[in-house]
Amino acid sequence: MPKPATIAIDGPVAVGKSVIGSLLAQRLGYRFLDTGAMYRALTWLALELGVDLEDEKALEELALGASIELAAEGVMVGGRDVSLDIRREEVERGVSLVAKVGGVRRALVAKQRQMAQGGQVVVAGRDIGTVVLPHAELKLYLVASAEERARRRHLELVQRGQEANYEQVLAELKRRDKIDSERVLAPLQPAPDAKVIDTDELNIEQVLAEIMGIIGGC
Repeated sequence: MPKPATIAIDGPVAVGKSVIGSLLAQRLGYRFLDTGAMYRALTWLALELGVDLEDEKALEELALGASIELAAEGVMVGGRDVSLDIRREEVERGVSLVAKVGGVRRALVAKQRQMAQGGQVVVAGRDIGTVVLPHAELKLYLVASAEERARRRHLELVQRGQEANYEQVLAELKRRDKIDSERVLAPLQPAPDAKVIDTDELNIEQVLAEIMGIIGGC
């Protein structure tokens, strides 16, 4: 059977959407779009310009005018590679505040839909299957406990050479989960037709194997 042309991967923060999505796209020979990187890029830009992350109107105007690209060489803002900048702690702390703004989401969703045109694409985010690409041929929703996701994020930070406290990472992750799940516009939730994969006891290769099995049965 033909492979699904458009694959949506959703799930909470630090569940592994970007890693899994990128590797899946490589295996399929598809493009990969990490929509979370776009929200982080806009958050970085707002911080750089001194825009108040509580000023929804200013954030909406910034989103409408910002040049954000997901290029092969990295995440680009106005032609500048900000792939490392958007992983800074202050960006991670602020991104859920920016992402809950209705005008920001509308602006970036329009750009995401445009980027996904043409198919043969894996798109990862928080509302891909529900809002951005509701007609995606395959929708996946990755889940894991807050404790397991905090363990993964803590390990990731340590491996980058950053100081990190597990309890603080867990508390921040729960804070972001609360914001993402309770926002009025596009709250974090699986699409009714999404295939939910619990990754708590699975490593990356095992998650990929399960997804490839699903694709093989499509």
